[in-house]
This record gives sequence, C-alpha cells and structure tokens, in this order.
Amino acid sequence: MGLDDLVYGLYERRLAHDLTEREVPRHVGVILDGNRRWASEQGSTSAAGHRAGAAKIREFLGWCDEVGIRVVTLWLLSTDNLARPPAELDPLLAIIEDAVHELASAGRWRIRHVGSRDRLPERTRRVLAEAEQGTGAIEGMTVNVAVGYGGRQELVDAVRGLLHEHAVAGTSLEDLAEQLDVEHIAAHLYTKGQPDPDLVIRTSGEQRLSGFLLWQSAHSEFWFCEAYWPDFRRVDFLRALRDYAARERRYGG
Repeated sequence: MGLDDLVYGLYERRLAHDLTEREVPRHVGVILDGNRRWASEQGSTSAAGHRAGAAKIREFLGWCDEVGIRVVTLWLLSTDNLARPPAELDPLLAIIEDAVHELASAGRWRIRHVGSRDRLPERTRRVLAEAEQGTGAIEGMTVNVAVGYGGRQELVDAVRGLLHEHAVAGTSLEDLAEQLDVEHIAAHLYTKGQPDPDLVIRTSGEQRLSGFLLWQSAHSEFWFCEAYWPDFRRVDFLRALRDYAARERRYGG
C-alpha cells in the first residue's frame, strides 16, 4: 500500500466515523456521468467506459447500504440517449440490461424502473420487468433504475395519467381544474410513494441536472464531483454525505 492509499484510508475512516452522529439522506439520486470521457482518456472505447461505469454501481450501492440510505435513484439512460444511432445505443442497452440483471440477482435490493417503458426495446422492457418482479418482496433498499428517463417526459406522463384517471371517474375538466394541486401530480410520478431525493450527486464536473428528477428535486441538495463515474470513490461519497449533513436545509426559503 502506497502513502496516498494510507492517507486516503485514514481520511475515509474519519469521514465515516463523523457521519455516525449526523443526518443521512433518505433518498439519494445519482447522475452517473463521465463514462465516455473516462474511456477516451484511457484510450478505450465508449462501450468500455460504460462497462466500467456499470461495474461501479454495485460497489456504490454497498456504500449506501452501510450508512442506511433507503432509496437510491440511478440515471442510467435518458430519453435523449434513445435517439443515438443503433451502433452506439444497442451496446449501451445491453450493458444496462446486464447491470440490472446483476443487481436483481444479488437479492439485496428492491429494483424499480423509472422512465418511459414504451420507448424502450422489447428486450430491455423484459429485463426491467423481470428485475422488478423478482425483487418486489425484498425488504432492503429500493433502487430506482432510470432507463429511458426524462424529467419533462415524466411530467407529461403524470398529467396524462391524471387526466385518464379522472376521465374514467367522470370528472369534468372544470372540476379537475378547481381541485388540482401538487399532490395530484406527485401521485402520478414514476417515483410515487417514495420520498423525494434529499441529495442529488452528479459526477464528471458538470454542474447541471439536465432534467433529472425535475419535479422531485425542488428542495434537494446538490453535490457535484469532478471525478468521472468509474473513478468515483467511497471517500467522494462520504464527502458528499458530510457536506449534506452540514447544510441548513431551507425548503424553498
């Protein structure tokens, strides 16, 4: 073990110890960014970068388990990504399918898909459905896999679902307009029934949400990390939690 490893190990243990008496977020959202840039700097292919990113997920979820986080949402594929050429999209979908299957096979987490399922290929839909069905009875942490996800599309789907529900009930548009409030929308989001994310992490140095959990993140704390997702370390995660715990949350203030 080198000196740098020793120093980081000591620092990591100190961070972990400090967190024992601090508030831990219930729900953490993660934008897993930087896989392609990581691969480019390694002189490798985009697919290799995505595989490295997928390999990091299980390790990250283990860190979340250690500190008692209840819900994690991982943004794996945006609706914009679905417009990529098949030569690029198909390998990426295969990597995501393998990653979801591996997470479900671990038997530790309840897997839920969040996203527009109708826009996904049949094989991807089947893998996601099998993961949800196979882990539905698990009492561990909930892991939302955001595949084919876009924040604007989620709001469109929520409103569409709300309108369909009230149409079946015979509610007029005038009555619905008078009754409508934020809870009606929240009840039709992909993450309905879950707490909103307390903390959203984005890797790779980009400082924007790109529509991730657009509605749910209204009162979230954000933490941006320079490391590409494949290089994201436990010490980076603990720093994010320490920073979150030190903030005074103002909820719109």
